[in-house]
Amino acid sequence: MEETLAIAAGWLFLAILSTILANHLRISMALMEITVGVMAAYIVTEFIGPDAMGADLPWLKFIAGAGAILLTFLAGAELDPVSLRTKWKEVTVVGLISFAVPFLGCAAIARYILGWDGQASWLAGVALSTTSMAVVYSVMLEFGFNKTEFGKGILGACFITDLGTVIALGLLFAPFTYKTVAFIAACAVAFALMPRITSFLTRLYGYKTAAIRTKWVLFVLFGLGSLALWAGSEAVLPAYITGMVLAGTVSRDNFYIRRLRTLTVGFLTPFYFLRAGTLVSLPALVTAPLVLVTLLGGKVVSKIFGLYPVIGLFRQDKNEKWYYTLLMSTGLTFGTISALYGLSHNLVTSEQYSFLVAAVIASALIPTMIANFVFLPRHLLSEPVNGNGLDSLKDE
Repeated sequence: MEETLAIAAGWLFLAILSTILANHLRISMALMEITVGVMAAYIVTEFIGPDAMGADLPWLKFIAGAGAILLTFLAGAELDPVSLRTKWKEVTVVGLISFAVPFLGCAAIARYILGWDGQASWLAGVALSTTSMAVVYSVMLEFGFNKTEFGKGILGACFITDLGTVIALGLLFAPFTYKTVAFIAACAVAFALMPRITSFLTRLYGYKTAAIRTKWVLFVLFGLGSLALWAGSEAVLPAYITGMVLAGTVSRDNFYIRRLRTLTVGFLTPFYFLRAGTLVSLPALVTAPLVLVTLLGGKVVSKIFGLYPVIGLFRQDKNEKWYYTLLMSTGLTFGTISALYGLSHNLVTSEQYSFLVAAVIASALIPTMIANFVFLPRHLLSEPVNGNGLDSLKDE
């Protein structure tokens, strides 16, 4: 227990350091946590040992995974079904282009430029086609875009993109078995019943000290997540859909959403973002930087080439178009998950996995930093952007 608390304290110290640096450098807290994770892993490995941070400890991986699940759920809960219905054409077109162009482009780059075999190339296309819901939602929440129709459109397009990624991963590599059928059936039943059960529990117990709504939401998320993993899918997919299904129920109580954000952003997601940074091996990347640059460039350039003209059909302001395009060029959660799936199923080598993860994490950092520093559409915000973190959590 002593060692566990010491490791947890060390990671939370890194989270505090990340928040302070993000405040002074005026960049996203999530991106700073990734950067700090990269540097901390390198320093600790060099001077103490490769396992000193405990990034692969089961309890730490659970907390990091829970952070990704809760953050994805909150992103889904922020989606306004009415707004999505009015923006269905934008969300669908942008989301499909955001998936298809980098999927095909990056697979071709891996096959014909880097010389990877067929399976590794398709896996690269899947991993680099993603848009990071975790990063995009964190940025939306930090600056307040999640309450605007502009931000809701981006989040909806992210969902379509990542849905395409998950479907491609399943069709190309995961066998369709009875487990898949059972998972889909269980999700269909759960999604149909959840709004009524949630409303009933909220009406009966929701405003008491038992916090039954949070327990209920966590039960549903972890239950469906375990079924997803059992079926060969990923736990964050049902989490996002659960958030969408419950958007009309839980989003009515702003104070409840605020407390759930506090739990997620204040405790869980720092472990997720910091751990994502520790997956990158700087010495391994130094040995072959052109491979990383090629993969990263293929992802970002294909996203920009495919998306900027299409987004121009729906947004006229230059900053809005570039901000939208660059945020859709990010990657993290599903990209890392896809790369790890490839490694665990021997579809890619450990070296190829390292380059894919590094490219995915770099795509979370570079496009978002450029978007926030150069193309931030301040005119869409009701209050000035101060870059000091999540306004809704300042007093927590």
